[in-house]
Amino acid sequence: MSPRHIQTLRNLMQLEKGVLIPGAPNALAARIIADIGFKAAYLTGAGLTNMHLGLPDLGFMDLSQVAEHVMAIRGVVELPLIVDADTGFGNAVNVTHTVRTLEQAGASAIQIEDQHAPKRCGHFSGKELIPLAEMVGKVRAAVDTRRQDLVVIARTDACAVEGFDAAIERASRYIEAGADVTFVEAPESLEDLKAVPRRLNSPQLLNMVLGGKTPIVDAKTAAEMGFSLVLYANAALQGAVHGMQTALSALKQKGVLDERAVTSFAERQRLVDKPGYDAMEIRYAAT
Repeated sequence: MSPRHIQTLRNLMQLEKGVLIPGAPNALAARIIADIGFKAAYLTGAGLTNMHLGLPDLGFMDLSQVAEHVMAIRGVVELPLIVDADTGFGNAVNVTHTVRTLEQAGASAIQIEDQHAPKRCGHFSGKELIPLAEMVGKVRAAVDTRRQDLVVIARTDACAVEGFDAAIERASRYIEAGADVTFVEAPESLEDLKAVPRRLNSPQLLNMVLGGKTPIVDAKTAAEMGFSLVLYANAALQGAVHGMQTALSALKQKGVLDERAVTSFAERQRLVDKPGYDAMEIRYAAT
């Protein structure tokens, strides 16, 4: 029997289109995503690298770091969680270990991509692809290894390297290899966006990168195109950076900061469930 969060994600993909999925670079962001009422979250590799290491998305995170954050998020939210596993952290054999590790940590889905390691953000220049046959082997390894019906998402970055038609061909082969969802990264025109769900016979993920190469469309339009999932991988991160810059610039300029300029102390404690832990202290206190 699949864990509930995996089945919930599969039901979403079967029954709905245009499901908005914000990226969470850490467990607090995942709590906020759940608190606002989104139906799923995405552990973003770029956001995790930026937030946790202060580095660009150039493949600096390893499997143990990703798994640690998956466990932290799964410990505080029940939402389906899609996990960005970059290239799978090695070859097809390494992918089997990645799947077992992230599945056990609490992932509902893993996303692997067809770039050479170290990978680059899908909206950076200079990407290189592994051979198609090698990626097909990775997808097959992921599908064969899962034990809890984990959703396997196969991403291709071929648009920027080999062209849109090659990206569709690669995605088609990944579907044949057993991928549940494909993710054609960084189409650069509305015409190409519309063609993705029309040409691929599986649920599709659309990545909306603010400031990236893909035209931004709203969830309703994405649903009408046929996309199942609409990812905003780093909207929360970019919003948090903007908030930090705004608050700290005001502090630097004024020498003092009023609580009205930031999220309140009380709201911060609510978001991390401080009242719940207070109640536990009372319940389990020595008598």
